[in-house]
Formats: sequence, structure tokens, C-alpha cells
Amino acid sequence: MTDGYRAAIESAATIDRSTTGKTLVSGPDAPKFLTNLSTNDLRDLPLGGGCETYFLDHKAKTLFAAWTYHVLSDGKHAIWLETTPGRGAKLFAHLDHYLISEAVELHDVTERFAQFHLAGPRAKATLEAALADRIPDLVEFQHMERTFGRNIAASIRRRDLLGAPGYDLVTPVEQKGATADLLVAAGASTATAEDFEILRIEAGTPIYGPDIDETRFVMELPRVERAVNYAKGCFIGQEPIVMARDRAGFVNRAFLKLKTDGDPLPPGTKLTRDGQDAGVVTSSTRSPRYGTIALGYIRRGHQDPGTMLAAGSQSVEVIGPPA
Repeated sequence: MTDGYRAAIESAATIDRSTTGKTLVSGPDAPKFLTNLSTNDLRDLPLGGGCETYFLDHKAKTLFAAWTYHVLSDGKHAIWLETTPGRGAKLFAHLDHYLISEAVELHDVTERFAQFHLAGPRAKATLEAALADRIPDLVEFQHMERTFGRNIAASIRRRDLLGAPGYDLVTPVEQKGATADLLVAAGASTATAEDFEILRIEAGTPIYGPDIDETRFVMELPRVERAVNYAKGCFIGQEPIVMARDRAGFVNRAFLKLKTDGDPLPPGTKLTRDGQDAGVVTSSTRSPRYGTIALGYIRRGHQDPGTMLAAGSQSVEVIGPPA
């Protein structure tokens, strides 16, 4: 158990997430433009509010996972759009492809801003110590602007990625080192990318790449109900989603947490039950707290907690959906 991992579960840990893709979408048509292209409704998103959304193809297969925030940029209303690290340029190109005559401007700001994730049961207290000020209790995706010290401007966003209270802090890249130093001085330990990977698998948080790709029907993903708005009108991928809801009433696969007593399972490991195809593993790790755990898509009929599956000669237990 590393110091960073221990801090994330016992106190507070900070993790560099600066490679998160960041696009600033401005102009009077920005909320409608993004609403028409994604699964959620951004038209009435309040200033200081945010939400999760997905960008799909016409078959409702998942092209991008994204998180949106209603912000002020140079005094004007805009949408700050984030996506999985390494996929910012692709999302920017996707949006630009559909931009025709709308009053919208796109700016890739990934390289202009550093980003940290602060997580742990003492994350809020650590943040308050770093700010030397109290902060309100934010619900997930709510955000606010604050200044560290005399001149470090930061956007603070509530995001619970790792099974513990969490905040994303976004600062100008030239203030990255000073921000990291303030968080550590306030009591946060520095966690690594490896710590992050273990914690997010423990929490059941999927990542685009290992867990989500362009072959995945969006309704198979966890907590999708908070990212898909059925009442907002047409959007790309809407028809297959409505058909799955109204005709079938279910989807054939679900994203679930798994456990095994053996070694971590390679991505793509097939799972069976009584010789039948039961699912596939997408991520796996050895957890200091829970032993060998995994995430994957399990077929309907094999999803009940406690169901025993097989990965070759290795037994795999279905734990259930992420909380």
C-alpha cells in the first residue's frame, strides 16, 4: 500500500490529471449546439452547475464520455467541456465537424490549464486549509471560482471519481507547481497514476479506452440515467436508446464489479458460465483492500451478485453494479 493510496482512503491525496481534454465552447448557441450532439440537456444548466454527458454515433455507440460546466469566460457565459485524458483533440474535431452556421466558438485549452484531483475523506478540510477559507457543500458537478494565496486562481469542481469525496482543481498551467505545493502544505499526499488506477477500479469508475469504446452501447454503462435525458428532444443516437427503453425494456449487458482469488485478469478475458459466454473483463488490478478485483460487461442472466463465472480455470464472482 503506497502513501498516496493510503491517503486517498484515510485522509486526502492529490493526483495530477492535467492531460484531461479541455474544450471551451462559447457563443450564444453553445448550449443548444452541445445539447443536439450529446445525451444530456445543457440548455438550462445554471451558472456554477455541471453534468455528465456522452457523444454517440447514430447507433448509440459511445464515441466520447464528457463532463460539462457552465462557466464565465472573459465575463461571458460558456461551456467548459472535459473528456478522457488523451481524447481532447478527437472530441474537438468531432464538434468542429458538426459546426456549420451556429454562433459557436471552439477553443482547445488542454495545454493552457493544469488539473488536479483531490480525493479522500478529508478532501474538503484539506481544500479549506489550502484556501484559508470555508467552502460550501457542493453536490457532484457543482463548481466555483476561488483564489489560493494572493494570486492563484482556480476553478474547484466536485467530482467523486474514486469512491471518496473528490474535487477537481483547474488552474492556469503556469501556476501548476504553486498549486501542487499549496495542496501538499495543507496536508494532501501525492498519489500516482498507478494509485489512481487501483482506486478507480475499486470504485467501479469506467475509463474510455479500457472500459468504454466505440463498440459499446451507451445504455450498458453504469449510472447512465444521470447522463441521458429523454425529454430534451432529438439528439444523435436517440432512436436506439428509446427503442431499448420502450420495446425491450432492458439491455443485454451491464457493467459490473467482479472479484477473483487469482491473478489480475488481462483486458479482453472472456468469462463463461456452464460453458456459455457470460461476459468480458475490461480492467483488473490487485487491490490492497479487496484482493484481485475487476470490471467488465456481464450478459443478462448472469448479473446477480454472487453469481460465479469462470475465466479459464480461474473463478470470478459477480459483485454487482458500481454504487
